[in-house]
Amino acid sequence: MSDSGFSISALPYPLNISKLKIGIAVAQWNGDITSILEEGAIQTLTEAGLAPENILVSKVPGTFELPLACQWLSESGCDATLALGCVVRGETPHFDYVCKAATDGVLRVGLDQNKPCIFGVLTTDTHEQAMDRCGGKHGHKGKEASETALWMLALKNDLRK
Repeated sequence: MSDSGFSISALPYPLNISKLKIGIAVAQWNGDITSILEEGAIQTLTEAGLAPENILVSKVPGTFELPLACQWLSESGCDATLALGCVVRGETPHFDYVCKAATDGVLRVGLDQNKPCIFGVLTTDTHEQAMDRCGGKHGHKGKEASETALWMLALKNDLRK
């Protein structure tokens, strides 16, 4: 999948996007970064044909809270969820604990709910590295999270045939 001009027709499996509901949990910590991830994720979904009213955005305080928000979104009827956050390494081990909890939690939600729960959390050493990953030289991880969700939904649909 590419960062430039995603199209639903680029998926390796067919997908009818018209009735899908996608949940996006967005951490407000490092909000200057996560707001860009959110915008890119929503843009990709709407350009792929998802109606704006079928995109549910839930704001949470930080990355640690993302898995529970994704679980609630999934339980409320979302076909897939995205966890969007940004953790920048500091001088304490807090970074490690938050990143591990978020990673494990997002994985668990996806497996427990049997629905795609996409890890769109930036885990960087610096703010600059984070910016490079939301539209900079390393792509746009918010857009990529939406593309991944659609791909996984298409795969699940294809396997049901």
